[in-house]
This record gives sequence, structure tokens and C-alpha cells, in this order.
Amino acid sequence: MKNLIFIFTLSALLLNCNSQKKIAENGSQKTAMRPEKTDDGEWDLDVIDTQFDYFLNAIAKPMSFYTESYLKTKNTLLVNEWNALYYSGKHRSVIESAIEYDPNEKYGLKFEYKLYQVFAYVQWKYGLRLPGLSLSEGR
Repeated sequence: MKNLIFIFTLSALLLNCNSQKKIAENGSQKTAMRPEKTDDGEWDLDVIDTQFDYFLNAIAKPMSFYTESYLKTKNTLLVNEWNALYYSGKHRSVIESAIEYDPNEKYGLKFEYKLYQVFAYVQWKYGLRLPGLSLSEGR
């Protein structure tokens, strides 16, 4: 009987340790927003926030206001600042993931505009100021 209790306790202990290891491995993974190509070959970025579409259609400056090269320059700076804040742990309630962005990739005007508007949206909704983003964005 003692052997049975010992085996049961040992089994429970081993199973319990294994579960904690899986939780620790999952918790240590870094998440990142990644640009993805759509079926038609264009780059896209999914923003999961119900107010973002409203912001994009009603508040954000129109796409025709910007050039692709202007947006690429701004996005390069803003992504670097965003990722620095993410990895430092600041503003965890707003910045939940890093952004994978390659300034050498040709994403296209639509994607560059949408990414830029993500930063403007965060400033508009949460008041998080990022260097390189003017105060007039999102107003």
C-alpha cells in the first residue's frame, strides 16, 4: 500500500512539473505583428480593434495626403520606437506586441498608410505620443 501511495504521489508530482514547464515556455514567447501578403500579392496588416475602422474612415487624413516614401520614412522611425517601448516593458496596456517591419521591403502605399495610421490611432485613442508623429495626426 505504501508503494502505491508513493507511486501515485510521484506521478502527480511529475505531471504537475510538466504542466508548469509548458506554461513557462508559452509565457516566454514574444508576440509580433507581421505584415502578410494577401491572395492578390499585396501586403496587409490586420488590426483587431473595433474603433480602428471608424478612425480610418472618419478621423484619419486621407491616403492621398501622403507619399509612399514619406510614410516609409516615418514608419521606419515609428516601428523602431514602438519596438523599443515593447521590449522595455513600458506601456504594456497599449503595446502588446512588437512589429516586424523591413524598411527594405516594398510594401506599397496602402500598407504603409495603414501602418502609419495604426500609430496615429494609438495616439488618438490612448494618448501615447511617439516621436515622429505630429500632434495633428488623428485629430
